[in-house]
Amino acid sequence: MNEEQEHTVEEAVDVPQEVDDVSFEELNEEGEPLVGKDVVKKLREKIKKLESEKQEYLDQSLRTRADYANFKKEVDGERLTGRKFATKRFIEELLPVLDSYDMAQANKEAWEKVDQNWRVGIEYIFGQLRTVLEREGVVQFGKVGDAFDPNLHESMETVPVDDESKNDTLMRILQNGYRMHDTVLRPARVHVGQFVKKD
Repeated sequence: MNEEQEHTVEEAVDVPQEVDDVSFEELNEEGEPLVGKDVVKKLREKIKKLESEKQEYLDQSLRTRADYANFKKEVDGERLTGRKFATKRFIEELLPVLDSYDMAQANKEAWEKVDQNWRVGIEYIFGQLRTVLEREGVVQFGKVGDAFDPNLHESMETVPVDDESKNDTLMRILQNGYRMHDTVLRPARVHVGQFVKKD
């Protein structure tokens, strides 16, 4: 082999001329390298640190999820409260319309004189309106004979009664009361019976 061929073989194989940083490790019976106590200690410390970081990230993830769930619940609650408040205000503005209808219908003589077709149409329209209000949880209350309840009724006057069973009962309804679910929109304005014992 001439000098030129030798040079070509060395280039092709690219054999290193000097190898300084080669180290040999002892192997155990399974062929795995034996490691010293320092290496094991460092690996255990690293594992402990990684487990601690993992737990920290997991805790942070759980807190973030809980915060998001609470935030979503709060936003949904505020949205529902806002809707209820807007509905309540709208219904409170409708109450005078219902009062006008009740007053017109209470005047039986005048109501009966109105053309029957017109009267039936008006009754139908107000029936629809009351159905819509009932779907929103609006209930009219206050009937003659009901027991007086200061949470539901506003006494405008007491009326003397000689029948003790009528004491503290509604004798006359001046204006109907309305509530929406558990909230009183307006108390009923009433006259209340007050028993007067005869001598």
